Amino acid sequence: MDATAVADAIAAGDLKASEVLDAAIGRIESANPTLNAVVIDCFDRARDEAVSVTGSPDARLAGVPTLLKDLWADLAGVPLTNGNRALRDAAPVSTFDSTLVERYRRAGLIIAGRTNSPELGSLPVTEPLAYGPTRNPWNTDHTPGGSSGGAAAAVAAGLVPIAHASDGGGSIRIPASCCGLVGLKPSQGRITLGPARTESNLSVEHCVTRTVRDSALLLDLSAGPGIGDSVIAPAPTARYTDEVGADPGVLRIGVLDHDPRGTPVDPSCAQAANDTAALLASLGHQVDTSWPEALADQTISERFMAQWATNMAVGIAAMGRSLGRELTEDEVEPVNWAMAHFARNFSAVDLAESQATVAGFRRRVHAWWDTGWDLLITPTVAQPPPRIAEHLATDDDPMAGMRRSAEWVCFTSQFNMTGQPAISLPLAWSDDGLPIGVQLVAAYGREDLLIRVAAQLEAARPWTDRRPELSAWT
Repeated sequence: MDATAVADAIAAGDLKASEVLDAAIGRIESANPTLNAVVIDCFDRARDEAVSVTGSPDARLAGVPTLLKDLWADLAGVPLTNGNRALRDAAPVSTFDSTLVERYRRAGLIIAGRTNSPELGSLPVTEPLAYGPTRNPWNTDHTPGGSSGGAAAAVAAGLVPIAHASDGGGSIRIPASCCGLVGLKPSQGRITLGPARTESNLSVEHCVTRTVRDSALLLDLSAGPGIGDSVIAPAPTARYTDEVGADPGVLRIGVLDHDPRGTPVDPSCAQAANDTAALLASLGHQVDTSWPEALADQTISERFMAQWATNMAVGIAAMGRSLGRELTEDEVEPVNWAMAHFARNFSAVDLAESQATVAGFRRRVHAWWDTGWDLLITPTVAQPPPRIAEHLATDDDPMAGMRRSAEWVCFTSQFNMTGQPAISLPLAWSDDGLPIGVQLVAAYGREDLLIRVAAQLEAARPWTDRRPELSAWT
């Protein structure tokens, strides 16, 4: 059952929230020794909340168990470590709920724990030194992606039907692709990051799910600005759940099956994009090979990494404040320490110039949609899920993992810089049974269009009957 079906069964009295939670806890306790998806549990607290669940129009997901990513999502009374060893050992407890977490709780979700994340969410795999690697339920020798890898592994394995995720460079879409899930990155400013973070940066938050309707429902329940937001996306004209099954009309859709900057793309990933294009054409859409020429800009990766490295330095400082002291080099993973060191030698003028370049890139990319295109199709990633431990730093090369990342993550971070909504859908599998996602990108603020077309694809090529073989690892 997806989250919508579980909520409906609880509301109808066919299931009790406490029974559903106990089943989820049982699955976590059985599977987690192998998958390592959940790193912090709050089972007792969740059981107390499940006993007193009551439904209301706002509490549309009343009684549905979920998990929060262990990255910046504050839940009062529960530790938050951001995948860092020093914070893991000190276990500082959040003193407030983030605005998004408040909305999750108002929606009736029962938070059972936190999922594994790479330290500060910096890599597209989930292998922090603090907790060790999370494994892909489809094949435990492979990564579930990152940085929301723990969340994706948990949902793919059926530990919970829906889990919180965040995306600063692809971290919802990449693990969704690796684990055979739906991963919607909303528009910048669609969901508040209040009260402690800014919407003007690269990251957004949402979830990973099995079905399009679950992603749409949680977006209805969590979207909207908070107090003092720096970026606010235009308000939707209808509920996102009403877009599921709605006729998208005849759309003009472009296809990009290669990286115009030269990163090699595995034939299976390119084929997945082209097969999706053919399917959409068969459904009546106008599909052609076209894409924003600005995506070929060879300099934009450097500009992204300048901001990414700055975020690592800011994140390390914030973690130090939560401990009441500065973190030392031996308490931070080598890749993040190296990026922070780079950022500290990056002048304010350098950062401003980088931001200005990204702003120009954003306008040039948006212009393609303004010429009459509705959607862009790409592979979500350039390779099927890599094996565990391919992204480890070495003593003489702390950036080895980041360089390995560049070999397969080349289609996602552009749309963090442009702020556009994008969704990864599980529309293909490799010959050896690993999921391959296809990315759809819409104009800024057009999550409604993504949801309509994603639901159309879900109906035409269903994926929910494909599940990992649990007996392989339990």
